[in-house]
Amino acid sequence: MSAVRLLRAADIPQAMRLKQAAGWNQTEEDWLRLIDLEPEGCFGIERDGRLAATTTAICYGRRLAWIGMVLTDVEFRGQGLASELMRQALAFTDGRQVEWVKLDATDMGRPLYRKFGFVEECPIERWVRPSGARSPACRVEMRLDALCDIGFGADRSKLLSRLAMGEWVSIAGSGYAMGRPGTNAAYFGPCVADSAGAAREFVEWFLARHAGESVYWDLLPENREAVRLAVDFGFECDRVLVRMARGAGHPLESDASLVYAIAGFEFG
Repeated sequence: MSAVRLLRAADIPQAMRLKQAAGWNQTEEDWLRLIDLEPEGCFGIERDGRLAATTTAICYGRRLAWIGMVLTDVEFRGQGLASELMRQALAFTDGRQVEWVKLDATDMGRPLYRKFGFVEECPIERWVRPSGARSPACRVEMRLDALCDIGFGADRSKLLSRLAMGEWVSIAGSGYAMGRPGTNAAYFGPCVADSAGAAREFVEWFLARHAGESVYWDLLPENREAVRLAVDFGFECDRVLVRMARGAGHPLESDASLVYAIAGFEFG
């Protein structure tokens, strides 16, 4: 078995090759963000002189860590690379004494994660708005108020600070929304709001800024207001994943009714 090693910025071109082969939406900046946020938690394995598999683990304090970017080159699948990387990622989160570890699993990944003690928590869906769809008028102006990260259940202030270097808007006391470019579509999220009315303003804001572009929106279907807004704005459900969790002790106190869009499958 090839040794697991840490990913560095120099690996991003090869990591993008793996990502492109899987058809995912992340950009080079997304990879760099992951490595910068958790330089000791991003892992890879080389085969034949090239990057063959990756996995990332981002810690949100000691309450929660998030596993993402579990990718293996098609040529090297079935050789245990993903299992080896998961062992390394979980050793990293255990070393940080993180109570809960979560991830958003594809159908292909779920059997692997079950072997490591993850259990299904809830579905999570990707909704897509095609390019050329009519964009609404924007009623909310850019506000740079302090972010009020309600609903998530763990401290992800470092992540939000990095995402705020791109597009973001907030309404004081009501929530915020962010967005960023993707290789396949513009990405809406995260979005946290205390009402459907505030969330609607955030969606209008983002779509007005990305008129004519394809847009991805990842949401928790148990938030029926988020689903209703997605339908209203011309999105259609494209993929269904499963959120899985591994941990013990007091569960995280999250509130899906406040989460209108997640930050991404790699971030939660």
